[in-house]
Amino acid sequence: MPPDSDGSGLPTVRLAFISDIHGNLAALEAALADIARRDVNATYHLGDLVGYGPWPNEVIERIRADGIAGIAGNYDTTVALGHPSCGCQHDDPRHKALSAASYSWTREHVTVANRQYLASLPFRLDLRPLGGHRAGPSVTLVHGAATLNTVYWREDRPDRFSRKMILRLGAREGDAILFGHTHKPWTRAVDGCTLVNTGSVGRPKDGDPRASYALMEVGTAGIRVSFPRVGYDLDRAVTAIAAAGLPRELGTILRTGGSL
Repeated sequence: MPPDSDGSGLPTVRLAFISDIHGNLAALEAALADIARRDVNATYHLGDLVGYGPWPNEVIERIRADGIAGIAGNYDTTVALGHPSCGCQHDDPRHKALSAASYSWTREHVTVANRQYLASLPFRLDLRPLGGHRAGPSVTLVHGAATLNTVYWREDRPDRFSRKMILRLGAREGDAILFGHTHKPWTRAVDGCTLVNTGSVGRPKDGDPRASYALMEVGTAGIRVSFPRVGYDLDRAVTAIAAAGLPRELGTILRTGGSL
């Protein structure tokens, strides 16, 4: 679809951003079907394609087949490079144990070709949605924060933290920075820069089990952000988790939107 106009005669570009799919093919398929109905100009991923879910290879292969560009999440990097842990943080010992079991399973099951793909993903991606030949906002994608993809950019972080990240990424007033990693969607502006956490497609933690992604409209009038929520076949995902030999509690987390 060609871009819409924002009334100035210049185009408005509609972009979708998906993150933290975590091996949940059922959720990914539902999110992509919803995006396809919204006349989106392009879709990007913000990493953590694998981990926790039973379909790591299938998720990677769908992303590649659809030509969806994106960046590396902490889970992608650690699986690709064979690190001893995923770099995830869990205060609850039960969640910590489930994370370790999931990481071990994922490392064993991701194919060599798909590990190579994960290793090729960049740390950040910079977009100029309105084109590089005229003024317009820049949109920067990272998984966790500007420093490391394991750092959590939570909504309760003070503005001074956000300002450090904005400076590190070279963003300016009118620009946008998108990230994931916390699995909870939110947006706010700091010093005129739009900050967006996309939430999680495959493993939400905000109490809503539906897949979450960010929809952004970029035009000369500014940036607008919304967070569509998409229901999917939870029974299919939960059954596949058990069939794969993953801990059944991972299915409970999907059903509850983040809790055991």
